Amino acid sequence: MRALRTAAPSAEEIILAHQRHVWRFLVALGCGAADADDLTQETFVQLLRGKFEYQGPAQTAAFLYRVAKNLFISTIRRRRLAVMVSNLDDADTQWQAFDGEHPFDSRVEYLRHCLQSLDERARKAVDMRYRLESPRAQIAVELGLAESGLKALLERVRERLKECVERKLAHEQ
Repeated sequence: MRALRTAAPSAEEIILAHQRHVWRFLVALGCGAADADDLTQETFVQLLRGKFEYQGPAQTAAFLYRVAKNLFISTIRRRRLAVMVSNLDDADTQWQAFDGEHPFDSRVEYLRHCLQSLDERARKAVDMRYRLESPRAQIAVELGLAESGLKALLERVRERLKECVERKLAHEQ
């Protein structure tokens, strides 16, 4: 017996249902907020232009994440930017697993709390790099570091923040 098939949602309904998730996915890959805005919009433009055939919400999300990831990779290649995620091929799978395990709002709140635990120099480096999107050279000068020192500092801070949020999530369960 065949299951009844419901009508495919409109493009507007797809956008409303997935826009925030695509944007968050791009940010998780290391995309800045302004670029995530642009790439999210471009993702849905490609959905509208492409040969997308609706097969359900999970398949739609997978399609959108794949398009967003490919657009992000193209942007990185164009700008020759460093990638913040170790394996972009598995990023969408890892993101879906992580996104499903923990509500977004609690992760953001935990991250805010963890940021407050950083020393002043580390907080300033994070703020300049990720909120203000300042170039590394400028941040290094401001903090009195070599660029390699700033890179190492940001790597240590990202790892500390990740561990802090993961501890809070584990404690939540």
